Amino acid sequence: MVIKPRIRGFVCITAHPAGCAAHVQEQIDCVLARGPIKQGPKNVLVIGASTGYGLASRITAAFGSRANTLGIFFERPSEEDRPATAGWYNTIAFTQAARNAGLYAANINGDAFSDEIKRQALDVIRREMGPIDLVVYSLASPRRVHPRTGAVHKSVLKPISAPYSNKTIDTDSGIVSEITIQPASEQEIADTVAVMGGEDWELWMAALEEARLIAPGATSVAYSYIGPEVTWPVYKNGTIGMAKNDLERAAKSIDAMLKTHGYGRAFVSVNKALVTQASSAIPVVPLYISILYKIMKAKGLHEGCIEQIQRLFSTQMYNGSALKFDDLGRVRIDDWEMKPEVQNAIPEVWEKVATENVAELSDMGGYRSEFLKLFGFGIPGVDYEADLEPHIPML
Repeated sequence: MVIKPRIRGFVCITAHPAGCAAHVQEQIDCVLARGPIKQGPKNVLVIGASTGYGLASRITAAFGSRANTLGIFFERPSEEDRPATAGWYNTIAFTQAARNAGLYAANINGDAFSDEIKRQALDVIRREMGPIDLVVYSLASPRRVHPRTGAVHKSVLKPISAPYSNKTIDTDSGIVSEITIQPASEQEIADTVAVMGGEDWELWMAALEEARLIAPGATSVAYSYIGPEVTWPVYKNGTIGMAKNDLERAAKSIDAMLKTHGYGRAFVSVNKALVTQASSAIPVVPLYISILYKIMKAKGLHEGCIEQIQRLFSTQMYNGSALKFDDLGRVRIDDWEMKPEVQNAIPEVWEKVATENVAELSDMGGYRSEFLKLFGFGIPGVDYEADLEPHIPML
């Protein structure tokens, strides 16, 4: 079949296998071009490994440090007449490339929140890998079935205490409009923390520790975002921000556990605003990202997921480098985004931007291009008119 992008809301419901493979190869090439990452990890577990920062972490560990990797993800497989999700095709492409390079790569597709998937992961690690020296927690999900209580928690993207109004953009039509978001209830806040907070990260690390599958000196990292004040009511100070606060709490708890047992360190890395499936769902944020992209590209500061993670690994986590923490104990790889010369340019554009001038004042074209690339579309050299088989089994 010929696969074309079909966009519904903030999600593309189709994915192109050849395009996804080409996108993965672009990221591999980026890591290889930047050279080996010395003293890097050797046995890596990536929880949320199929897209975005999780996939970039897996690629960086494998092709920067020749690490063995186990990826955990929850993706819809392909069928005879139906494409899989992008993460499915990404993982197949990564696995093939890794194995062709002589690297170990194993995959588990299922609900990472569940005890069953944790047991499966422990079995693979024990049988085929050995103790883990890097755990990357990069899970993004709209819901979680709690493994102990069975309760179903659903996350929401809402402000807290008061309604919030600001500009947003329909990324498909390019229409800039005013949006008002009603505040979350106490239950919605609690549910969002349950889904997107740090409890599951703690459960993964506790399971690894109990099984004695954490290597001496091991590192564990989870990813977060803070951003500028214009996004704070719906992000930093909203429901998702409360979940990220809980992620930071979990980091301190895990770090203490690791140090108590003589293992290593755990921390939260605050990363740059980027086009991901998760960020596309947050009101206000896509408009901010499109303005940010234009400013950062003009200043030669723009990075994608793979450049961000390669820089984190090579300048702070490994290569004989040391982590640089802010006053709250977080690593800030969003430092280029938050440079005064970048942030000081945002408000003037924000005040002026409207439907008529958004193409001129922002990089909405770049935003749309990056969004489509997430699903394997718009990659140079890929024949999008080719009749291809969408059904590709996991390796």
